Amino acid sequence: MLRQWNIIRFTVWDVGGQDKNTQGLIFVVDSNDRDRFVEARDELHRMLNEEELRDAVLLVFANKQDLPNAMNAAEITDKLGLHSLRQRHWYIQSTCATSGEGLYEAFLQHC
Repeated sequence: MLRQWNIIRFTVWDVGGQDKNTQGLIFVVDSNDRDRFVEARDELHRMLNEEELRDAVLLVFANKQDLPNAMNAAEITDKLGLHSLRQRHWYIQSTCATSGEGLYEAFLQHC
């Protein structure tokens, strides 16, 4: 699905299949759901090992930051093992999808 936001054009697809020449991957996590981080980490690393995503920049949205028990970006970085991605450009952005907080900044800085 092709989307245009401001001056940025990007194609959106579900993780069920990867396209060739993918330049970036946005991985959204529920910062409040501590019970699923092992599953999220495993899925993220599985996707990053795909040949089609070898050169893709990773942008992690640490979503639901408006909730009182949400993990901060540093804690999520550790839980997802992002520091182990030494050969890949990655960035984590705290976000709140319901208010839009953090979304605009992430695209301005990294897209």
